[in-house]
Amino acid sequence: MQPIDMNSDEFQAELEKTWTFVEKVNNQFGFVQNPNEEVNEGVAMGLARNKLIYGKRFCPCFMVIGETKEEQKSADNRICPCTPALEKEIPEDGTCHCGIFCTPEYAQAQAQHDAIEEVVHQHSGGLTKEQAETLLKEEQLDGDELEALIEAKNLGMIDFTLVDTREYMEYQMEHIVGTDKLVPTSQFYAKVEEELAGLKKEPIIVYCHSGSRSYQVQHAMKGLGFEHVCNLRPGIIGFSGKTQRG
Repeated sequence: MQPIDMNSDEFQAELEKTWTFVEKVNNQFGFVQNPNEEVNEGVAMGLARNKLIYGKRFCPCFMVIGETKEEQKSADNRICPCTPALEKEIPEDGTCHCGIFCTPEYAQAQAQHDAIEEVVHQHSGGLTKEQAETLLKEEQLDGDELEALIEAKNLGMIDFTLVDTREYMEYQMEHIVGTDKLVPTSQFYAKVEEELAGLKKEPIIVYCHSGSRSYQVQHAMKGLGFEHVCNLRPGIIGFSGKTQRG
C-alpha cells in the first residue's frame, strides 16, 4: 500500500469533503468540535485517507480489519460517526473515542482545562535509574510517564525504542520528538519484522493518535514474540512533551 500524498489535489479534495461531512454530523446531532484543533485536523485527515483507500470513512483510531470489502464489512469496522460513539461514548464521556465530536459542555470544560494546563504545566521527570527501569515495565503509560522516560533515556539511564504506529501523513503532521521508528498499522505485518528486527527482547513503546491502534499493535507484537511492549494509552493527544512536524 503506497503512502498517500497529503499535498495532492486528490487528497485535498477529499479532505474538503470530509470537513463538510464533519459539519453535517455536528449539525445533525448537536455536537461541536474539539477545542484542540490538532485533534480535529488529525482525525479529519485520517477519515479522508481511509475514504480514498477503502471507499468508506472508517474510524482512523482503529485498525481496519479485512483485505476485501466483504471481509471489512463482516469485521464490523467502525464507520464514522460510529455506533459506539453515538450510543455510549459521547452520551457518557462527552466526546467520541477519537475526540473530534464533542458535546458543547465537554468542549467548554476541555477548553478551560487546556488553558490552565498551558499556564501551569511544568514537567520535571526527576526519575532515578531504578524508577525509570520499573516504569518501563508497565503495560500502559500516560503522557507524563512517557515524557519522564524520554528524559531518562536522553540522560543515558535507560534505553528503549519509541514506535509511531500511525500512518505516514499523520507522522509528517506531528510526531513525538525522539520517535525511532514508524510502523503504520495499515502495513503492520509487512513492516514490523523489517523495522524492529533484533528487538524482540528489548523494551519498545508504541503510540498512535488516541491509544487504540497502538493497543492493538501492542498485543499483535506480543503474539509475534516481542517480550515487552508498552503502550501510550492516551495516544499523542494526551502527550504534553515535545513534538515536531516533518
